[in-house]
Amino acid sequence: MTMPGAASHRGFEDSPPEVLAAVFADAIDALERGDVPYVLIGGLASAAVGRPRYSADVDLFVQPHDARRALALLAGRGFATEELNPHWLFKATREGVLVDLLFKGPRDVYLDEEMLKRARVAPVLGRVVRIAPPEDLLVMKALVHDEETPRHWHDALGILAAGDLDWDYLVERARKGNQRVLSLLYYGASLDLAVPSRVLDALRRRIAEGEGVGDGDA
Repeated sequence: MTMPGAASHRGFEDSPPEVLAAVFADAIDALERGDVPYVLIGGLASAAVGRPRYSADVDLFVQPHDARRALALLAGRGFATEELNPHWLFKATREGVLVDLLFKGPRDVYLDEEMLKRARVAPVLGRVVRIAPPEDLLVMKALVHDEETPRHWHDALGILAAGDLDWDYLVERARKGNQRVLSLLYYGASLDLAVPSRVLDALRRRIAEGEGVGDGDA
């Protein structure tokens, strides 16, 4: 199921890199100065921890109670803002750059304290930012993938190929989509990517016990 607004990036694919970087830095600065906890997700985050690829839009993940405050902070920086979907997604645009402000992910994934604690701090587009843990990115990418967005599957494989994963944490976070994550890991293993057999066994057992059966259906 594709939620409203999920793929509406038309008209935001051609921002010059220097404009994207400047607007990105300003959006991050607005949230940090406003003390809004966030992590970077989406294509820019996936490129930072997995496979390099270009992404012309910015995806920021915040907690639901902070979403409107974050949107107001962006409006204060000259962004045109829209409460596109009150259940999961607001949008902000400036100088042809789109910022998706998400506060609920696929299968009711939320920005929680564990995700914030494990967030990585690294430079993206010349600005040091908080990036969602690669394990959470992998799970979200596996869950949101569908026929129209194969990039999500390949992003997840890129994160898997990069390694440096906390496998126990990944198994725990996979509860939101055991079948999808297991499918991705099997596919990665078929490409000779390193996937511990104990991780596959743990997800198989969970599904066999009835947990997460059918959770891969979109």
